[in-house]
Amino acid sequence: MDVNVAWLARQAGYTEVWQAMQAFTASRGPATPDEIWLCEHAPVYTLGQAGRESHILNPGGIEVVRCDRGGQVTYHGPGQVVAYSLFDLRRAGLYVRDYVALLEDAALAMLAGFGLAAERQPGAPGVYVRQADGALAKIAALGIKIRNGCAYHGLALNVAMDLAPFSGINPCGYEGLRTTDMAACGVSCSLHDAGQALAAQMVRRLSRIPSAAGAAVAGE
Repeated sequence: MDVNVAWLARQAGYTEVWQAMQAFTASRGPATPDEIWLCEHAPVYTLGQAGRESHILNPGGIEVVRCDRGGQVTYHGPGQVVAYSLFDLRRAGLYVRDYVALLEDAALAMLAGFGLAAERQPGAPGVYVRQADGALAKIAALGIKIRNGCAYHGLALNVAMDLAPFSGINPCGYEGLRTTDMAACGVSCSLHDAGQALAAQMVRRLSRIPSAAGAAVAGE
């Protein structure tokens, strides 16, 4: 089964993309190919299905959207590439925890390809880098929704963005959690190149699952 990869419009509206993911998932059948959607959002805070509003400290005029993914609150904005993975877990025989690990592995491998060492943290989904003082900073956030055995939402990777809006929230529900991006870590990379590299790593892993074999990454 192929995995189709496509770029959405630049600065795509979060609600519109979320609704499109829901519609795609509701309409897909047993033979529907899996897809990865890449995009960059206009500034928005998103609060997970069970997210606590107390983790939104000072939205400062940025739109807040409560959505149906797992997790707490995060920020999406220019300079961050979001990879939405619309994947049939039931068809692939893949458990949720293994799917989450697969997405994290893809981000870790992508960053390693740019010479950036990153790591995961037990019990705290996402990808982190260790800063000069030894503290961890989050560089990629992860949140998914499973409906009828199919996953949507996905992974957001900070490439070169204004990190200030993260100070308006407790990122992912953790007070004082640092956030960073590839640029702050000394990696110069365009959003497009980062997205292409991330999608390629995701496809590589999904393609190891027999029902998801044979995918190609499409250009912008």
